Amino acid sequence: MNTINSVIAKMMDYYKGDPKRIQHFIKVYQFGKLIGEEEGLDAKKQRILETACVVHDIGIKASEEKYHSSAGNYQELEGPPIARSLLMSFDYSPEEIDRICWLVGHHHTYKNIEGADYQILVEADFLVNAWEDGMTREAAERVRKKIFATETGIRMFDTMYL
Repeated sequence: MNTINSVIAKMMDYYKGDPKRIQHFIKVYQFGKLIGEEEGLDAKKQRILETACVVHDIGIKASEEKYHSSAGNYQELEGPPIARSLLMSFDYSPEEIDRICWLVGHHHTYKNIEGADYQILVEADFLVNAWEDGMTREAAERVRKKIFATETGIRMFDTMYL
């Protein structure tokens, strides 16, 4: 099994009995993978992006246990150390793990998005959340204008929601 598939399997075990969360990260992963490939990320950035898409919400369980909330700020706080622990058992370099954990710790922060991997992770998460959260057309128009920057992400968002 390749590394990303092993991470997916580990995350499925982590969310065992929670199909909503499993399906969420699988969809974010697939959209992120597609956008990254279409936008021409190099292999290293693509690997970081895909892994971050799989583990981006890993802090939800701890947030719900600790704060009785899955709010983004709690996820960003609780997620990175859990992600780091999970990723240490795979063949990621320390630099890759640092970046993935940084992305997990910022995926609900939409100011000063730096790096294609960060931009694409946020876009992939919004592509899924817009549907799962029943976003109105007006809200979708605001999100599209404020968040989306990649040609591929814009095309996907417009096709689905506008």
